[in-house]
Amino acid sequence: MDLSMEYFLAQVTSNPLLLIAVLLTLGVILVNGWTDAPNAIATCVVTRCMPVRAAILMAAVFNFLGVFLMSMLNATVAETITKMVDFGTNSHEAIVALSAALFAIVVWAVLAWYFGIPTSESHALIAGLTGGAIALHGGLDGVNGSEWIKVIYGLIISVVLGFVLGFLICKCVVLIFRNVERQKTEGFFRGAQIFGAACMSFMHGAQDGQKFMGVILLCLLLVNGSSPDAEIAVQMPIWLMLLCSLVMGLGTSIGGKKIIKSVGMDMVKLEKYQGFSADIAASLSLLFSSVFGIPVSTTHAKTTAIMGVGAVKRLSAINFGVVKDMGLTWILTFPGCGFIGFLMTKLFMWLF
Repeated sequence: MDLSMEYFLAQVTSNPLLLIAVLLTLGVILVNGWTDAPNAIATCVVTRCMPVRAAILMAAVFNFLGVFLMSMLNATVAETITKMVDFGTNSHEAIVALSAALFAIVVWAVLAWYFGIPTSESHALIAGLTGGAIALHGGLDGVNGSEWIKVIYGLIISVVLGFVLGFLICKCVVLIFRNVERQKTEGFFRGAQIFGAACMSFMHGAQDGQKFMGVILLCLLLVNGSSPDAEIAVQMPIWLMLLCSLVMGLGTSIGGKKIIKSVGMDMVKLEKYQGFSADIAASLSLLFSSVFGIPVSTTHAKTTAIMGVGAVKRLSAINFGVVKDMGLTWILTFPGCGFIGFLMTKLFMWLF
């Protein structure tokens, strides 16, 4: 498939339905920027290692680098998103259903942002697409179980690995620096914290950037009546990577502060060495998942890593009230966003 900018613009300007679907995808990326991307820089900001604006700029740069390098090395995450559901061969119905699913994701994410809860746009994306496919087919025929099961694997991996690595890495840091005066470590951990935040931003781009590029590719495939069964590796154009990164960075600058507060301050009161430990733990968890092509939630990886770090001192250091709210949102994302996607697809099919 031709993925040049010229071809893409020609397709978008000649097909109003494709234009709507692409704009909704960019809307989802924007929402991801203010509800999901701030997780990457939350600890760095609240420990006063970087000001918010500088952290957002750094996040945008490393998001792009993550998308660029991981797409070249392994684009399996993007492939999984395009193959997870089947919207059929009727290009009109398929693109309408996809647009409805994307609209549902924006609605769900904005509601979560309004209440300051860091929801997972990855799982909202998967749930919305699934709800739309079910509505279109009138059953589960449009859901690819072999690809969908990767989401369950990813959910377990991100939660367990994030917490365990957070605990172990923080424990190791405490042991290594146990005989060093706290004041002498401030400078080191300030730099280490910035490095950790850069790693998190890089891996956020590697995971979520690929997912959204996969959706845009899915839009092009559906509008041309093609089946999403071709290999995607090394086909992702730089202009698309840059577009996704810029829109995500814009979203973070618009609404990221509320999520930064929820993740970096409300759940566990972090010091610099703890923030560094959480960032490295979450980054390793995301790297493991990306290498094996498993779509996971960066929100889950980061928040559970912070919980693991907090547990090093004592479990009571974790604000379980905030954890409960987050957990409830995670649990409700699949049925909630899926149901909205189902209803929106039925509505859009009736309207269009």
